[in-house]
Amino acid sequence: MKTRSKIESYLPRLYGYAFSLCGNHHQAEDLVQECAVKALAANNVPVDKPAYRAWLFRIVRNAFLDHLRREKVAASAMKDAEFINDREFWPGDERFIAVLTVKFELAKLPLSHREIIALIDISGLSYEEAAETLGIPKGTVMSRISRARRFLLEAVNTSSVHELPVKKKKKGLK
Repeated sequence: MKTRSKIESYLPRLYGYAFSLCGNHHQAEDLVQECAVKALAANNVPVDKPAYRAWLFRIVRNAFLDHLRREKVAASAMKDAEFINDREFWPGDERFIAVLTVKFELAKLPLSHREIIALIDISGLSYEEAAETLGIPKGTVMSRISRARRFLLEAVNTSSVHELPVKKKKKGLK
């Protein structure tokens, strides 16, 4: 498989990961573009598919961290509701409420928690691939994902975003 088409198959997942890190559509696109440029220019490219995928995610992560260092700006919670996909909204749709709640609460988590959830639960990397991407042991990944999921679940359960109650019609009335 040619390098270009190999990278193209990962672009949507890389974008999702980049967006979960930075919370900005344009910056996420820039991170993915930077990843693609670096990957295409690299001399030593992993041959093994899981190693290649982890390598691409590590490039995105490092590009994001480099951006933070250059700008000297701490990672902030995604305050913009720009990430809400208009196609997900249907009035009264419980799914929309659930998606909105999870997105808001995920954005409030510390970067380390968002990052591990994005790698494993959103991007679908294995624990081994996430460990390789982050440069940490598999056991650390397992404990981090457990803590991050627990914090996200607690945040969602205590969230102030709830479905509005629906008034029920009284029997016998039309």
